Amino acid sequence: MPHLRLDPAPERASTTWTAFLRSQAEALLACDFIETVTLNGQRQYILAVIEHASRRVRVLGTTAHPTASWVMQAMKNLVMDLEEAGCRARYLIRDRDGKFPALMDEILADSGIRTVLTGVRVPRMNSIMERAVQDAPRTRRADGHRGEYVIPRYFAAGV
Repeated sequence: MPHLRLDPAPERASTTWTAFLRSQAEALLACDFIETVTLNGQRQYILAVIEHASRRVRVLGTTAHPTASWVMQAMKNLVMDLEEAGCRARYLIRDRDGKFPALMDEILADSGIRTVLTGVRVPRMNSIMERAVQDAPRTRRADGHRGEYVIPRYFAAGV
């Protein structure tokens, strides 16, 4: 009520993160690196992206050493795949991991996708991707420890 000079109610002054996720689900992607150890003890990093609306996971690749050029090429491939599929993503949620180069955001921005960084130590901001990673089954190594993720087969089934 401007004539009474009252400030808007706090819940109307800004959008909550949950409300943002619900309202923009069709336009949201989330990505993260999944760190795993293979059965032979080698550490691997899996770069995966999930579509919020459909929960479809795209495994962009796996490598033992994620370099800036490798990540940028994976993002270029993602952009091409999204264009072919007719996906109208406008936002990509990611954490502040040092494995993501700054040029990655520029590649996405050129295709109309804005990068949204999660808060420091706030994994709930990327909860859909984090949940997909936690729910992915893992095999047991010979020594009984949890080992390699069975990501490609699990996500290919449309989970």
